[in-house]
Amino acid sequence: MNGQRSLSRAFLALLRRDLVLAVRQRSEIGNPLLFFLIVTAMFPLGVGSKPQLLQAMAPGVIWVAALLAALLSLDAIFRSDFEDGSLEQILLSAHPVSVLILAKVLAHWLITGLPLLLVSPLIGVLLNLPQGATATLLLTLALGTPILSLVGAIGVALTVGLRKGGIILSLLVLPLYVPVLIFGSSAVQTAAAGIPVTGQLSLLGALLLLALSLSPVATASALRISLS
Repeated sequence: MNGQRSLSRAFLALLRRDLVLAVRQRSEIGNPLLFFLIVTAMFPLGVGSKPQLLQAMAPGVIWVAALLAALLSLDAIFRSDFEDGSLEQILLSAHPVSVLILAKVLAHWLITGLPLLLVSPLIGVLLNLPQGATATLLLTLALGTPILSLVGAIGVALTVGLRKGGIILSLLVLPLYVPVLIFGSSAVQTAAAGIPVTGQLSLLGALLLLALSLSPVATASALRISLS
């Protein structure tokens, strides 16, 4: 019981620390959100403002913008900890490293994924999405953006020791993001057509459970390899 309480305190302390640091460095919150808003808002200027065209392309545009916004912020998960030496202390902790990594991934999602989720209804209105499709968009982003953070953490862990690992990180992570992009945008398109989307949402849920079970362990192993 005491061990569980100690682990819970460590989890919450690490989560609170990352959130406080993000608030102090507001660019970590603002840059991905601003990127997401700019890309989606400028898209109608490039392809035209016909409602049917925007409605047809909106799911793919929103999901690609969300994916790239998440990729833009991935490096922040472990970079500051690597530079100040606290990452080594996490690996040497008496607590399970995978649980502590899960706290950092949760902080990353709260900083980047949750703001995208909150502004997505506005983007849906801008791109002429039906109300039912907007609700599905929220569900897909709620299921999909945590997967982006969990999978991205593995890539960041593998490249954290590299001086210029951004390109390598993109090459590692982007292929793994493709299923989330496909199922997420497909669900929104299907909902816009008035067809049930249970299948796509179930697949996204399964991917989320798979990422939750495998990513923290894989990330911990990748960090040990990078820092060895």
